[in-house]
Amino acid sequence: MSAETSKWLNTMTLIGLTDQRGMAWHYRASDQGDEPNHYPGFIPMDDVLRRLFNFEIEQAPLYIKNPATGEMTEVDGKRANVCSDNGDVLGIFSDSYEGHSYKQWLIDNIGTILDDELGIANAVLLRNRAVAMVQVEVPDTFETPDGIQFRPNLMAATSYDGSLATIYKRTCTNIVCDNTMMIGLNEDGQQFKLKHTKNSQLRIAEAREALNIIYDTADQFTEQINLLCNTKVSDQEWARVLNALNPIPEDDGRAQTTALSKRFALQELWGNDDRVTPWKNTGWGVIQTFNTYNQHFAQVRKVHRAERAYMNALTGKTDIADNNVLSALSSIVGKELVSA
Repeated sequence: MSAETSKWLNTMTLIGLTDQRGMAWHYRASDQGDEPNHYPGFIPMDDVLRRLFNFEIEQAPLYIKNPATGEMTEVDGKRANVCSDNGDVLGIFSDSYEGHSYKQWLIDNIGTILDDELGIANAVLLRNRAVAMVQVEVPDTFETPDGIQFRPNLMAATSYDGSLATIYKRTCTNIVCDNTMMIGLNEDGQQFKLKHTKNSQLRIAEAREALNIIYDTADQFTEQINLLCNTKVSDQEWARVLNALNPIPEDDGRAQTTALSKRFALQELWGNDDRVTPWKNTGWGVIQTFNTYNQHFAQVRKVHRAERAYMNALTGKTDIADNNVLSALSSIVGKELVSA
């Protein structure tokens, strides 16, 4: 791991509830004498404000240089989102764009939506601080009859670079591998979005009703896990799942090499990895294999693996990947695997 990556993990991510779920998979102890970024309990709200959300985003006018005269001319109707502490430009938009303050939309509004017993379990700055996310959880871990531990949560995020609307989204964290998963969560009420437009404001009552917050998430996720754990998948069916989701091109070349490498990694997870083998030859084992591969082994370019995992969860790429596996598996075993 590069020094830059280590620095980002230790300064731009705060990880809470480690007494309950252990250290994050990307944890690296700092050797610089820095303040630890892992907390045994909930992350204090003041720490999130002090360590991460300790700057403002200001809208600044945009100028261009006239090539003929050398004079600077303001661009009408355009503004730049600029960090107050170092001048970094996070995005350029029309003046109708309304940024959502990290403090207001991710701290103050979360406190209004949620129950008192919930707290901040993760807080992260992504994409050079242009994206921010907080993750809220209950203090206790849930466990299914099949021994699968998970933590239902609410991810709240917003951006100043146009990559995300402000979003409040229900997910689950699988403790055994620290993976984010959305399988089994009904489409209705899974997330609530607000665009960055003038006069946009959080409709608190509507958000609460749409999200149903944490506890319904636990019930739905448990139901889905039980269904998958009770779905037997033979070795022949597993091979068909691999062929459906990771076909091997016939022609020699880079595509074939990449597919074979992925196939080998998936087979290793299925047959030899503790995050999967307790549920091998079940539907849950299949989901766990592909989800773990996507979050911990799939090739990453130009971003940190942890950052990509957060962004995939927020943008819906993780949902799509899990649902593709679920759809293929349902077809192969001849059983509807989406709980009602």
